[in-house]
Amino acid sequence: MSNAEKIARTSPDLIADQVERLRAIFPDAFCEGRVDWDRLRATLGELVDERPERYSFTWAGKQDAIRTLQIPSRAALVPCPEESVNWESTQHVFIEGENLEVLKLLYKAYFGRVKMIYIDPPYNTGNDFVYPDNYA
Repeated sequence: MSNAEKIARTSPDLIADQVERLRAIFPDAFCEGRVDWDRLRATLGELVDERPERYSFTWAGKQDAIRTLQIPSRAALVPCPEESVNWESTQHVFIEGENLEVLKLLYKAYFGRVKMIYIDPPYNTGNDFVYPDNYA
């Protein structure tokens, strides 16, 4: 692995990235390094739609998931060549871990380079059936 490229030790700070993108588009909407919401509204010509959304995808714990997403991860992906097939020449990678943490780690290093990510392979394949899945 002498050709391994170095990657950051933490996942990106998504909020900071988005704030910087907003600052690049609307620099006048910032005051003392923070978003000034009144200035942003004025910049947008008060065209901010404040009506409730008609449709949304929501679930219990969604806000907690969003907060977890926004916290940079300090985890690391550790390769296991001894458990792999054709480690030096393969173009496919199997990663085992908690979905959100792994996706956060892959985001910057592999953005635009991944063709497919298969998350949550079939469940209930063992003896402990957690979900009712016999709908005959």
